[in-house]
Amino acid sequence: MVRQASAYLPAAERALERFPVDADDVELVAHSENVTFRVTARNTATDYALRLHRPGYNSLVELDSERTWAQALADAGIVVQGSVPSTRGRHFELIDIPETGEERYAGMTTWLDGTPLSDYLDANPDDALRRRLFHKIGEIAAAIHDQSSHWRAPPGFTRPCLDIDGLLGEAPRWGRFWEHAALTPAERALLLEARRKAAARLEVYGQTPGTFSLLHADLHPANLVYDGATLALIDFDDSAFGWHGYDIASALIEYRSAPDYHALQAALLEGYCGRRPLADADIEMLSVFLMIRGMALIGWFHQRPEHAGSSFFTAVKDRVLDDCRRLPSAAWTA
Repeated sequence: MVRQASAYLPAAERALERFPVDADDVELVAHSENVTFRVTARNTATDYALRLHRPGYNSLVELDSERTWAQALADAGIVVQGSVPSTRGRHFELIDIPETGEERYAGMTTWLDGTPLSDYLDANPDDALRRRLFHKIGEIAAAIHDQSSHWRAPPGFTRPCLDIDGLLGEAPRWGRFWEHAALTPAERALLLEARRKAAARLEVYGQTPGTFSLLHADLHPANLVYDGATLALIDFDDSAFGWHGYDIASALIEYRSAPDYHALQAALLEGYCGRRPLADADIEMLSVFLMIRGMALIGWFHQRPEHAGSSFFTAVKDRVLDDCRRLPSAAWTA
């Protein structure tokens, strides 16, 4: 992993030749599916993020659409990174990477100063502060859904769809979660039965502009940057059309084992409903979306065996299986 990560630095330097930024320093800051660098420029106080996007996940049209929507959110008052066009006026440039035998699209945005909210929450156990921040997450989620519910996408706009098929079909966006090698035959059967019931529940719930539109779709606190006053939204790589409840579940799921989880959930929903109402049916569906988001995370780990043995995976798997066991209750009946 270290060898491969270092191999991307020459690619980043070649990519910078395509953008109007006079780089003074290029620092690798993240290497996961995407490879992200922080670029310090000469003669300006502005830093930039250069991202080499993973091959085969989003097409160029989907990447361009991501930037189009991010700008629309910025126009609606949501703090996001600004796009930096290349010298040819493009959002993305295709870069050959012989060091790894790949081609990747490179894109640049402005850098947002601050701390990932997940790190800030870990370092600040104050209950009142945590509730205030989850209240803000709820406000941001509602602002996103307000914008996307009323926004008319331009011709050619394309993003994936997290409908029943995208979440629970034969080829879910985040992987066939029921095939994870760590599952026993009994656990696999339990997941498959829960998958069937959850799909039936979504069918009854339906899709309306008030519940289904463009989502961030990975709204966990690591994708929010906090500078002590403002929360800014980053990483639209997974943005898709889907149910608003899935966004809410994405923000909450990693805190389900926290002692103050119920208070955090209540604070988030209060922040959300202060801007955008939720019907009783929407709130009742949150437990379904939490389970489905957990299934998606299991699928993510299934596609990445290098993360085998992760304690987070074990916690998610155990929680999802517990959700599955509760499916026969009246609240889950489709």
